[in-house]
Amino acid sequence: MLHKTFLLKRSATLALLVFGVLLGAAWAQKESVLYSFCAQTNCTDGDGPQAGVVFDQRGNLYGTTVNGGAYGRGVVFKLTPKGKETVLYSFCADINCTDGYGPSGGLVLDQKGNLYGTAQYGGAFGAGLVFKITPEGKETVLYSFCAQGPPCTDGVDPWAGLAFGQEGSLYGTTFRGGIHFDCGGYACGVVFKLTPKGKETVLYSFCAQYKNGKCTDGANPLGLVVDNKGNLYGTTASGGAYNGCNTSGLGCGVAFKLTPKHKEMVLYSFCAHGGDRCTDGENLNPGLVFDQKGNLYGTTAIGGSYDAGAAFKLTPKGKETVLYSFCAQAYCFDGYLPEAGLILDQKGNLYGTTFFGGNLEWSSGVVFSLSPRGNETVLYTFCAQNNCTDGALPLAGVIFDQKRNLYGTTWAGGAYGDGVVFKITP
Repeated sequence: MLHKTFLLKRSATLALLVFGVLLGAAWAQKESVLYSFCAQTNCTDGDGPQAGVVFDQRGNLYGTTVNGGAYGRGVVFKLTPKGKETVLYSFCADINCTDGYGPSGGLVLDQKGNLYGTAQYGGAFGAGLVFKITPEGKETVLYSFCAQGPPCTDGVDPWAGLAFGQEGSLYGTTFRGGIHFDCGGYACGVVFKLTPKGKETVLYSFCAQYKNGKCTDGANPLGLVVDNKGNLYGTTASGGAYNGCNTSGLGCGVAFKLTPKHKEMVLYSFCAHGGDRCTDGENLNPGLVFDQKGNLYGTTAIGGSYDAGAAFKLTPKGKETVLYSFCAQAYCFDGYLPEAGLILDQKGNLYGTTFFGGNLEWSSGVVFSLSPRGNETVLYTFCAQNNCTDGALPLAGVIFDQKRNLYGTTWAGGAYGDGVVFKITP
């Protein structure tokens, strides 16, 4: 069972072929490509980044690609502020890929510069793993999933990234696995904790609340954020109280909270408004973000007023407000299909990307900002250059540097067509 981003690759490629060289427009902001992947023979430098990038204290960027590298199964890379790329690790260096492959999630850094992430596939049991990579590029597998054998109650398919707790433990999710098997023949995913020494504890198995054909507590979780009290917050791709969005009956996704005592609470079940379009959003993305008042912000890939995705606000008490419904403009100039979460600046403005949209319907995506009141500005439209050398189809969100420049990745485009790391200046 593949996540939606893998399924979108074929349609995205077809869209590019149909439209050929798509036209775009840079608005007030200037975009520069820091690195185009597949610059080396056989893409040994990486191919197809699906996750975003993170900074170290010196301004170097780190990220992952799902393909490419010495063995064609993905890399962890370092990029200097001047755009020099170094592959820190190429996956599938071990027999049977026990070191993992296909890292689709982002990375987190500790104070010593070690990188932590997940590989969706491989590992000792073929069900994915959590890894650590030193600044010198040495990989250690901290945990291989399905260690207890089928039915993999400890989790399967950890495609989302990780979050640090205050005590130094890592927290994450697996899309499948656990102890409840009401998700199309698969278990419905878990939230897990991993100590620095690699001891895993399952904190919650989804679909524990199965009622009338629905996983009302959520199913197929999509990553986490942690507050200063140790509460975990996240989203699920399915589950919840409403099922107007699909025929499986599992529900349209939830935003949830998990307390330090492992009590799960559904903050909001999506598609509560009913109808064919789920105007409050459906098919959630990973990447919730807090403001200072404890409100949460995120995106849904589809749903909204135009069934093209939405950005939402969720109060601590679970009241949802759709801040923006995408494709409000002709030909979806304002973006279509956000595939990642948002970031927040000190003034309450939100920033993110959409996978499609821009100057032509089904074009190559945008970077946008949203005011606290939900007014959208397109900061950059991809494929503004011939052959999309500026990048195309961003699957990940963006991050800030201290000068308020935005950085991110695109899955396609660039000088060699295999994705870029980009910078957008104010």
